[in-house]
Amino acid sequence: MSDTGTTSPGTTRPARRAGGPADPVKTLMHSHRELCERAVDPLEIAAGLEAHGVTDRAAARFRHRDVFSLAEELYARVPRATDSGPDTTVAAAPHPSRAGDPRAGWALRTLLPGAVCAAALLALRYAGGTGAGIRLAIGAAGAVALAVALTIALRRGPLRVEGHTARVSRLWVCWLLAYTLYGDGLPRVLHAGTGDGRPATTPLTDAATPLVALAFAVVPAAWCAHLLSVQARRRLTDSRGLAEFASRTRPVLLALFALYAGALTALALLAELVLGGRPGSGHLAATVALGSLLLLARLLTVHGFPKAAATGLVTACAVEAVALALAAAGRVPGLESAAVPVRALADAGGAGAVPALACGAAALGLLIHAAVTLSRASAHT
Repeated sequence: MSDTGTTSPGTTRPARRAGGPADPVKTLMHSHRELCERAVDPLEIAAGLEAHGVTDRAAARFRHRDVFSLAEELYARVPRATDSGPDTTVAAAPHPSRAGDPRAGWALRTLLPGAVCAAALLALRYAGGTGAGIRLAIGAAGAVALAVALTIALRRGPLRVEGHTARVSRLWVCWLLAYTLYGDGLPRVLHAGTGDGRPATTPLTDAATPLVALAFAVVPAAWCAHLLSVQARRRLTDSRGLAEFASRTRPVLLALFALYAGALTALALLAELVLGGRPGSGHLAATVALGSLLLLARLLTVHGFPKAAATGLVTACAVEAVALALAAAGRVPGLESAAVPVRALADAGGAGAVPALACGAAALGLLIHAAVTLSRASAHT
């Protein structure tokens, strides 16, 4: 096709045996023929090559300045599997499972979890004077309805996960949410029998405030994921190298994460204001930390890194479990010192200090990992 795919003048057959193939691109083309045949544009080939370890430096061995120009030659030389088919336009469309389409309805479905959570809380407030059995039934029905609403909201749109990769992480997410709801039990365990006058039960508003904020935070999470996919796709088109793409995509990821954290903070403050949560309980920091962890874990799962996402979730769960174990061990005679670190943390930051620390540290680790992996071209094709 061009000079990039031919040997230089003077090359002989003995040189081919000593120095390798006369057409190095042809060897690469055969190695990745299936990728090239199924690709809808050179960008998809470039991302696939990057996923297989072909960097801009490696592209120089194939007489190309970067992976993008190498992908363009491969795209031009390998016939498309859909060249003569009627579905070429459909195949070339952006990936709806990630970028989504606001007109498809996913934007409205993301409102369902918040609406269901608010309705369940309202029903519990109206049932305040009824028996415990009725309130328990309302709470259980609300939990089931919220789970269904979350399933509907995440089934389509930019937060959709292909296959069953998200099922493994559901247990850890349920643990983190349960700890957020009932985290006030930790100070009660630590101070049991001290006569400090701490309430025996957690007020409904304190328990519900984080959950309401997190339920409504599905909306900004979906939009941030959508914007990340759209902006990454644009930068794939404009960039002339993998390094350039990474340097242009990483600031977008960090900016969108900061935007989500700010939106979640505003939602948590609004929920605290409306529901009248107890100030100084540490729920704000815990809510923002947990929401950030869940967003990063979902983004990594959506873009093909479920193991990293699960690692972050398991780490946060492990820290919280250790805190509970130390608190329980501190009540055993002779082991009182085991609960000293957890007691000091809970006294200083409130009931939300432990989940804030656990989820915050895990979220920071996932953010560093996402800044590297989600700035690769292979993560967006």
